[in-house]
Amino acid sequence: MSLDLSSARLDRTRPLRDQIYPIVKMLILTGAIRPGDIIDEKNIAAQLNVSRTPVREAVKRLSDEHLVEVIAQSATRAVRIDRNEIWQSYLTRRALEMESAAQAAPLMTQDHADKLSEILMQHARAVERRHFVEAIEQDDLFHRAITEVSGLPRMWQMIEISKAQLDRCRHLMLPRAGQAEATLEQHREIIRALNTHDPERARLAMRAHLDAAYKSTETVLDGPGLG
Repeated sequence: MSLDLSSARLDRTRPLRDQIYPIVKMLILTGAIRPGDIIDEKNIAAQLNVSRTPVREAVKRLSDEHLVEVIAQSATRAVRIDRNEIWQSYLTRRALEMESAAQAAPLMTQDHADKLSEILMQHARAVERRHFVEAIEQDDLFHRAITEVSGLPRMWQMIEISKAQLDRCRHLMLPRAGQAEATLEQHREIIRALNTHDPERARLAMRAHLDAAYKSTETVLDGPGLG
């Protein structure tokens, strides 16, 4: 495993572990660190010009999300993709996000709708440019914005942890023909449902979206090359 972190920039006035965590997480999610690869904390620390302590703290946080596992008296490695872990991740995320959408629907305003539509537009532009990492970031912003409308911003923290396993498959799914376009249309339907102020319609629109995403995830899980 050869990593190039030369483009990473750290702000020394902020906690380093909080900045290193998303860097290492993205390496795992995008497959730069493959399933089963050893996490070389010393190399990461050297490339970022930091001590191993904040790297170790960031990796510990990733272990809480079941993205890495500590091998007793040996090393830390990226966990292999496990179908049962992903199934549990999907069930947890679906329950939380359906409730988030239901809680948000009665509270929707025109400003909320405009914000969601703007995020959707940025998402579509990223897809058009085939900037798939950015597209996933915009996708997450869309779902996070709904939790903010719901008045339950802490729920996003729980969703983000629960979906970590799913995110590894998302980076494999988006380049597939039609996948990103289908996601955009499902997001449009979620906005339409939220704008009716009907909690049940919003709940069902979110469920339909996440069920479709999981069906695509199963295609990835059945494909070659996943360890």
